[in-house]
Amino acid sequence: QVQLAESGGGLVQAGGSLRLSCAASGGTFSMYTVTWFRQAAGNEREFVATTLQNGGTTRYADLVKGRFAVSRDDAKNTVYLEMNSLKPEDTAVYYCAVTDSPAAGVIYGSTLLYKSWGQGTQVTVSS
Repeated sequence: QVQLAESGGGLVQAGGSLRLSCAASGGTFSMYTVTWFRQAAGNEREFVATTLQNGGTTRYADLVKGRFAVSRDDAKNTVYLEMNSLKPEDTAVYYCAVTDSPAAGVIYGSTLLYKSWGQGTQVTVSS
């Protein structure tokens, strides 16, 4: 079972930047699709960005495309989410999750696919 720990959240003004990290322990990291989700108060958890297994192809939600960038360092068992031009509507708890399912290549945005989740890190963007 892979264990995940997010870090890097905080309070930032609109237009600012943050870099989140997701550190994993256990398993062969390159075999995992690693995905960022977020959940704002009162809302369902939603897909943000993913880096797919075995090669690291990336995909983004339309709401963050062009502003966020996901990257991975398999040697360090870490995935990063660089968030730029932040908006108040980006305020949420951000979670990373992993799966080794080949189905992630298609349905990476489904929370049901993920077996391991981090505890989340709060991102608050003030206007």
